[in-house]
Amino acid sequence: MFKNLREYRNSIFQRDPAARSTLEVLTAYPGVHALAFHRMSHRLWIWRLRWLARMLSQLGRWLTGIEIHPGAKIGKRFFIDHGMGVVIGETAEIGDDVTLYHGVTLGGTTWRKEKRHPTLGNNVVVGAGAKILGPIIVGDNARVGSNSVVVKDVPAGATVVGIPGRVMSPRKDDSKSQLREAMAKKIGFDAYGQSPDMPDPVAHAIDLILDHMHLIDGKMKVISSALEKSGFKVNLDMPEIDVSNLEDPPSAIYPQRDKPKENS
Repeated sequence: MFKNLREYRNSIFQRDPAARSTLEVLTAYPGVHALAFHRMSHRLWIWRLRWLARMLSQLGRWLTGIEIHPGAKIGKRFFIDHGMGVVIGETAEIGDDVTLYHGVTLGGTTWRKEKRHPTLGNNVVVGAGAKILGPIIVGDNARVGSNSVVVKDVPAGATVVGIPGRVMSPRKDDSKSQLREAMAKKIGFDAYGQSPDMPDPVAHAIDLILDHMHLIDGKMKVISSALEKSGFKVNLDMPEIDVSNLEDPPSAIYPQRDKPKENS
């Protein structure tokens, strides 16, 4: 038992830089208290002393602000940081080394007496205010962003954000993505400035826009060349895109834009 307590204490020190001593963790962490109440109430639940189990869990809820149904199954080294407002339903299942922050709900989506709450794998982290609803599976090492609402399965190792929750895919560092970034800087639009790992639908839409603008750029060069051959001196050419110098400001890629106009 003492070995398990030491492991649990050490896991909290690893996940919470504010923890300074064992005494502080044992006396001032409501997540630790809520888990202790749940371990006892869950044992009563297994022994079919359901009313006593519910009353003990109700006492833990009153003292900590964290509601964990005694029927929920929770693995080792489970940590609730801050804790206020966390709700974990009856048929929820939580793996080892899972971390929840305040305001998280592991809720159900049906009134039928069946598996209706989520299953979280090992090493899952769920941000503040997130809602994971229904009998879905969140894979090992997954991350759920703050205030997300997750209603579909989450693959192992994935990061989910938004309402409804969407899996974020990292951008590939290839020539096409570099060309898109250069095109964005060329027109003075910082497409990737706020979030380089956008949710897939948004990123895909922006990628299509930049690809289309690059195609228009090429068409303009063809038209300009055709007009010059016909005797019309029109310069519709755009500056070439330099993907090797993406750190330069837009004026370095598009030098004519910031030049002052000459007086006529």
